[in-house]
Amino acid sequence: MSAASCLLTEDQFLCSICLEVFTDPVSTPCGHNFCKTCITQHWNINKPCQCPNCKKDFNIKPELQVNTFISEMAAQFRQEAKDVPVYSGLKKKTWMVFLLGLMCVFVAWMVSEQKKHFALLKDECEAQKAELCKTQSEIQQMIQKEIKHSMELSKEDTDRLIFSALKESVQKIQAELIEKVKEKQRTTEKLSEGFFKDLKQEVSELRERSTEVEQLYKAQLKKLSNQILNLLPESDLRRVQQHEVDVTLDPDTAHPRLILSEDGKRVHDSDVRKNLTDNPERYEKHVFVLAKQSISSGTFYFEVQVKGKTEWLLGVARESVNRKGDITLSPEDGYWVIWLRNDSEYSAAAGPNVHLSPKSPPQKVGVFVDYEGGLVSFYDVDAESLIYSFTGCSFTEKLFPFFSPSLNDGGKNSAPLIISPASH
Repeated sequence: MSAASCLLTEDQFLCSICLEVFTDPVSTPCGHNFCKTCITQHWNINKPCQCPNCKKDFNIKPELQVNTFISEMAAQFRQEAKDVPVYSGLKKKTWMVFLLGLMCVFVAWMVSEQKKHFALLKDECEAQKAELCKTQSEIQQMIQKEIKHSMELSKEDTDRLIFSALKESVQKIQAELIEKVKEKQRTTEKLSEGFFKDLKQEVSELRERSTEVEQLYKAQLKKLSNQILNLLPESDLRRVQQHEVDVTLDPDTAHPRLILSEDGKRVHDSDVRKNLTDNPERYEKHVFVLAKQSISSGTFYFEVQVKGKTEWLLGVARESVNRKGDITLSPEDGYWVIWLRNDSEYSAAAGPNVHLSPKSPPQKVGVFVDYEGGLVSFYDVDAESLIYSFTGCSFTEKLFPFFSPSLNDGGKNSAPLIISPASH
């Protein structure tokens, strides 16, 4: 490890705020590293919280944890910098590229040394080459083992353990590659000058394998991150249910064909248009209805039974949405909605629409809104799984729960939408 450290520059261990070697380095959500004290003081002075490097804003001050990997490397750099010269011209690279550079330095040294020795048999070189061919398979198995282990971790420890797993994986890969290089060194000391071309070919092949391993590693890590992101919201259902509010339907907004129960908890299409006052709040063309309750800050959650229906729409709408004539359902037009059509086609009105594929047809749908967080999420309550989330939303006015039982369709879709208590 000391040989590798000598190739690093001091800049790679400097905090961009204090310009000193990292002390208790932490990572921001955008991936940049700073001394814990430096970034904390920076955010205490500067509002809102912003990354000093990439200028990314954070609506909520991120929770910071010490990056143990960078911390250990910085500590080792301080120790070895006392006796080892630092080459300042080396650009920042990933660990895999860095290891490849280290390997090439060793190989260059081996080539210069092998000219002094001429006693190795060709079959020994071939045997050594066969062992090197196993490296890619062994490294891939190691990565897959680390990924499988990471997938079993709890949500609370995910971030910390992902970094720990990456650190251990890189250290293991580094140790194995260094050992292989040392073995190759002992072998090439006995090679005759006639095998020099074979050695160059092997180096080229090893470089190609290292590139393939790096690509595989990145692909596996991306797959792991996506799986973790998909799992986290599913385990969040019971938490968001704690924000349940009592929602009732507003008859002043209901289309004249809709029938609302007296308690304001049920709605279905009657196939008959009643003669009602066309007030500004009422939907005039589409069988839509809003709730009486609204949200302009904080969070709220409600659940709607959709069992037995072939079509429905659910979500939230801005207070100022168009309620007359043709209506476009999209976030730009003030609607954050998902729907079912033709008994099996689920979509999110994300502008353009996004096709959804729930594991099974939802019987009860939960709707969660985080006003300041810009989030609207839909859950399959029985499966405790996330159906879809609108993220990065910007809310500037009141939001109302939005419902549509869709048309009766000759009795095929006569079942009502039912606002029901949360299933804690």
